[in-house]
Amino acid sequence: MNGILKTVFLFTSLQAAFNCQSSPLTQEPDTLGLELQEVVISERRTLGKLRGRATNTEVISASDLKRAACCNLGESFTTNPSVDVSYSDAATGARQIKLLGLSGSYVQMLTENIPNFRGAAGPFGLGYIAGPWMQSIQVSKGASSVKNGYESITGQINIEMKKPQLDPSLSANLYADHKGKLEGNFDGNIHLGEKWSTGILLHGENSFTTHDENDDGFADSPRLRQFAGMNRWAYLGTSYVFQAAVKYLDERRKSGQIAHGHHYTDPYIIDISTRRVEAFTKNAYIFDRDNDGNVAMIASMSFHDQNAEYGRKLYDVIQREAYVSAMFERKWNDLHALSTGLSMVYDNYRQHLRASNAPDAVTADIDSHEMTTGAYGQYTLNIDNSLIAMAGIRGDYSSHYGWMFTPRLHVRYNIMDPLSLQLSAGRGYRSPQPLAEYHYMLASSRSLIIENNLRQESAWNFGAGVTSSLRLFGRSLSLSGEYYYTRFTDQLLLDLDTDPHAAIIGNLGGRSYSHTFQIEASYNILSDLNFSAAYRLTDVQANYGDGMRQKPLTSRNKGLLTLGYTQTWGSGSSTSPAP
Repeated sequence: MNGILKTVFLFTSLQAAFNCQSSPLTQEPDTLGLELQEVVISERRTLGKLRGRATNTEVISASDLKRAACCNLGESFTTNPSVDVSYSDAATGARQIKLLGLSGSYVQMLTENIPNFRGAAGPFGLGYIAGPWMQSIQVSKGASSVKNGYESITGQINIEMKKPQLDPSLSANLYADHKGKLEGNFDGNIHLGEKWSTGILLHGENSFTTHDENDDGFADSPRLRQFAGMNRWAYLGTSYVFQAAVKYLDERRKSGQIAHGHHYTDPYIIDISTRRVEAFTKNAYIFDRDNDGNVAMIASMSFHDQNAEYGRKLYDVIQREAYVSAMFERKWNDLHALSTGLSMVYDNYRQHLRASNAPDAVTADIDSHEMTTGAYGQYTLNIDNSLIAMAGIRGDYSSHYGWMFTPRLHVRYNIMDPLSLQLSAGRGYRSPQPLAEYHYMLASSRSLIIENNLRQESAWNFGAGVTSSLRLFGRSLSLSGEYYYTRFTDQLLLDLDTDPHAAIIGNLGGRSYSHTFQIEASYNILSDLNFSAAYRLTDVQANYGDGMRQKPLTSRNKGLLTLGYTQTWGSGSSTSPAP
């Protein structure tokens, strides 16, 4: 959090149950005559790896997210050794994720398995989801499932939001710190009968004070004002399941020469205003519940309107995005499962640019659109959960770039109960939008140069990992190691070294690759005290036209030590984790 110590002024969490009945999601037909008993988990593995999947997937659970009284998506990876979050530009507060040593543009961001935060939403998207809204985060490394599209190159990050069909509740929290930031969050849900439920999530934050610690007349960090609200609905029937949600966000970032104690006749101001609307609906018809047989359709849309001023430079963008996916899934027995589907993604950009501070600078209108349609098939083989193999293939046609062919393979072999081996290989693509993704470079004095005829980015990703656990002094010790290699065949590069007065965005001129090796260990010192350690070695290089060079601002070595304490109160129905 801006590298400063923050103190919690007030934090409250109220859980009020409107109704004590079980959630419809967990109810079974009365004919079963069964009742599940309480299960108490006495040990928690902070590695959070899912062994029942072919993919290499880690879960950041709700208890991990509760370690911070105030946070957003970008501040939720502080204890995760795989994901780095850094400021790509301090003047605007733009952040980016890095996974496997590469920027977050190569990570497919999903909200409840729906592609999100693409294009213009990328630079500031990590701040668009409040921490108290999230139920869990799933981080999958490598080329992931083909079900969600062709865009995953280094992995996927899927955010699961709080669901209205969970037990009715009401919660609120308020956060303040000594730097003048105030944040409030509220969420609640209610059941409207046995099958219908609805929920509301609200978030607001404001930075009331401008900070200029070095007294240079420029704000050290932008002042941020944001409001977001979301309304969700769910219908859980015997054969038909429906979910829908609408979200609205209004945000303003202000930076530059706005610091207190200074007066200017013509100040340099950075002012970025964003209005964003998202909506989605999920529909599924379950025709064979015993074998997970269903036909489903997902539809989503987003409208992103952003106006940015960097002194006299301007960048205004309106992005309209639509996504539709229809799928069929079924298991034929415990051995075989098949998933097939069709998808469509439509992106429309209307951009207005003035790239110079000169009073007579020329403005330009840059419009673009792309429609991509595709089909996929994915087969899963599961032999008694000891060998899980998932092979997928999809073909897509882009109205701008033509055909794309995306094969992917994941294999997990559980050699014995505590030891498993995981392998993966696959290809991914990405359609670049250089202005929408790098417009924060307008805050610098550099000239922004974008080469013509930019190609679509594409890369191969290969990975291998091993996970094991053993008993040491009567406690659980979890160990894991993994290696990933990413090789680009086409890549968009931001070159800040060739010309000190220019930021050049262009095509890859030669080779580009990333090697990542990581080891982790987690040990339960006591039943409620856990220690974890991780080390990662990263080698990322690219050819900028004058030979291979290390990617700038990429740490080669990273180590992380964490100590987690969980105190159980009462009978075990509630836990309160401490960092």
